[in-house]
Amino acid sequence: QVQLVQSGGGLVQAGDSLRLSCAASGRTLNNNDMGWFRQAPGKEREFVAAITWVGGNTLYADSVKGRFTISRSNAQYTLYLLMDSLKPEDTAKYYCAAADSTIVKFRTTPGEYRYWGQGTQVTVSS
Repeated sequence: QVQLVQSGGGLVQAGDSLRLSCAASGRTLNNNDMGWFRQAPGKEREFVAAITWVGGNTLYADSVKGRFTISRSNAQYTLYLLMDSLKPEDTAKYYCAAADSTIVKFRTTPGEYRYWGQGTQVTVSS
């Protein structure tokens, strides 16, 4: 069993930066593709970014490309999301997720992930 514990987030102004962290416990995450999603009130959970466990290849939603950076520290079993140039439309609850498959691929839908963090709120004021 894998537990994902998130930290970071908060209230910032437009243009500011934030870094979210997602620490894994219970089992190594070195062999798991991982990702970040977000969900605003009244909206569906949407894909933000993904990273593969082989090669560390990354994929981003068009809405965050060039502003957000996903990375991982396999030694520390931690996933990160660095968010620069934040906009009010980035306001949402952010979730980290880990897949449970040996097939290496980008995963952009919630159903492709097995383990989820508890979520952390990011609020960007204009």
